[in-house]
Amino acid sequence: MPLRVLDLRGKEPPFDDFLPRPAAPGADVHDAVARILAEVHGEGDVAIVRCTAEFDGVDVSNGLRVTAEEIDEAVARADADLRGALKVAYDRIVAYHAEEGTPPGDVVDGGITVSHLVRPVDRAGLYAPGGRARYPSTVLMCAAPARVAGVGSIALCVPPGPDGRVDDATLCAAAVAGVDEVYRIGGAQAIGALAFGTDSVPAADVIAGPGNAYVAEAKRQVSGVVGVASAFSGPSEVVVVAGPSAPAAFAAIDLVVQAEHGPDGLAWLVTWDDELLGAVAAEVDRIVAASPRRADLEATLVSAGIACLVDTPAHAMAVANIVAPEHLQLMVSGGEADTLLAQVRNAGAVFVGEWSPASMGDYVAGPNHVLPTNRTARFASALRADDFRKHVHAVRVTPDAVRALGPYVVTLAEIEGLPAHADSVRRRLNALGEAES
Repeated sequence: MPLRVLDLRGKEPPFDDFLPRPAAPGADVHDAVARILAEVHGEGDVAIVRCTAEFDGVDVSNGLRVTAEEIDEAVARADADLRGALKVAYDRIVAYHAEEGTPPGDVVDGGITVSHLVRPVDRAGLYAPGGRARYPSTVLMCAAPARVAGVGSIALCVPPGPDGRVDDATLCAAAVAGVDEVYRIGGAQAIGALAFGTDSVPAADVIAGPGNAYVAEAKRQVSGVVGVASAFSGPSEVVVVAGPSAPAAFAAIDLVVQAEHGPDGLAWLVTWDDELLGAVAAEVDRIVAASPRRADLEATLVSAGIACLVDTPAHAMAVANIVAPEHLQLMVSGGEADTLLAQVRNAGAVFVGEWSPASMGDYVAGPNHVLPTNRTARFASALRADDFRKHVHAVRVTPDAVRALGPYVVTLAEIEGLPAHADSVRRRLNALGEAES
């Protein structure tokens, strides 16, 4: 079959309209995957066994996990050349990735040079919430790392107010941060516009910024069509881990800080001191009763305002790591704060000590306040410049490296049933042999 010719002679960049794009999955694929995921979520292993039988024609009801004995037997059966090639490949992969976090530079190993190229995305789409409140600080938090990354074009979507306007503070923040375009669009429709593009809104490459549950779900659904930075930041969350010496007034107001953002978030106090728990709960009640945002506070606290009493500080940290909150405050004294900090596994951001409220991080501490929520802190991090960058490796191979490592490539390609992969190296090995003869 001849190759398809795409002739761009006489055309000028950008070439977007002339280049084919991969087809998006159709509704049949989307619906089928959604059904499978729902079944696995609801039925667990039973659904996996059923789907494996349906799609792969295999009965795995006798056990999903491959046993250690099976693995040992497979290793014993494997050809020595295969085992050797796998080990060489693994060692080289480890060696490269061990260098990845070091300052940019070429990694040279055995005649192969790998250059690390860092490139910003072309266009970022930012989202700042509106409606219940205005968030010019979020505009700064999203735009600053995009600018540092070198993004060429930055668009911002903000829900319009009742008069159809975007408030002045938000527009001022957009101007300070050098945002190129501002759109009066909010909710899931804003995420759709940034992901797919419309007549008015060009599509973005990465979307960043917090929002309500609908915004978070929209980002989840378009992930893969467009990059979604900092996991899926949604309604605000805090866990305050407080010891007996914590000022109840501080702990209470810091719980209210996050509840102030409105429903669907969470505000947890975790302590091993029942007297402190009572004092904090009473203070929260007083603050809520006097607040002009009482309705928003009550909406969050009724559904997800929790005071958790545990036996020990270590148990408190175990709770915090399971919740994996957006904000974690360690309100304990002296060296105990460092002890608990060492036990943190899952949190978007940690605020250490009674003088470190999350509010400082929301505005002026420096790190980003766009943080992973809904337990995504188990695998995700705060928004940062790298969310707007791509990392590309450029590989240069010498003839000596082909001689030394090429046979391992041939072995691995053949075991995977990819003859053209093997032949691409074998032809070079043959060419080197002919040149030397």
